[in-house]
Amino acid sequence: MNSYTVVFAPEAEAQLTELYFYVAERASAATALRYTKAIVDYCVTFEAFPYRGAQRDDIRPGLRITNFKKNVVIAFTIDETVAVVTIIGIFYGGRNFIPALRGDAES
Repeated sequence: MNSYTVVFAPEAEAQLTELYFYVAERASAATALRYTKAIVDYCVTFEAFPYRGAQRDDIRPGLRITNFKKNVVIAFTIDETVAVVTIIGIFYGGRNFIPALRGDAES
């Protein structure tokens, strides 16, 4: 079994930070930390099992999409040549992730 390295693109890190503050404002800092840590922990499991979710080449070549607890969409790519999974987006609460992943100006 191959082992992959999981990395977070700066955009995904920023989205995770936004999500932390969103949850902290509505619940608590402790809840926000638990929730965002659970997302990161889930993403790290792609080290062993990167090919989950749905392939979405219609949005962007090589893109895969999976969900976390029905409220978060995680967008990622897999580079087999260097065994790296790149988390490129973390979208919360039904946000329209398609324009952001296509690079549309209206994202």
